[in-house]
Amino acid sequence: MAASFFFDAEPVCEPGAPAMDSCALCAKHLGRDSDIFMYRGDTPFCSEECRYEQMQLDAIRARRTAGRRQQTRSAATAESWRGRQQESAKVPAAS
Repeated sequence: MAASFFFDAEPVCEPGAPAMDSCALCAKHLGRDSDIFMYRGDTPFCSEECRYEQMQLDAIRARRTAGRRQQTRSAATAESWRGRQQESAKVPAAS
């Protein structure tokens, strides 16, 4: 059974909501009598393949973002360690 109710409702005050009339990946028109494959609750795809490809792209993007965060944390930790080393080198020796 086709999910025609997606086509009848216009998103109200939701500028970020995807349109339900075309595939979010390949932009193929989604007819009223065609199957719609959903991802993340509100993103339509024309096939399982398009949906799977989007899932893979999202996973790659998430790994890259996590890698950048880890690099930032590592750099901040190294800088903090260097700062502590420099501060300890500045402390005069007790007489």
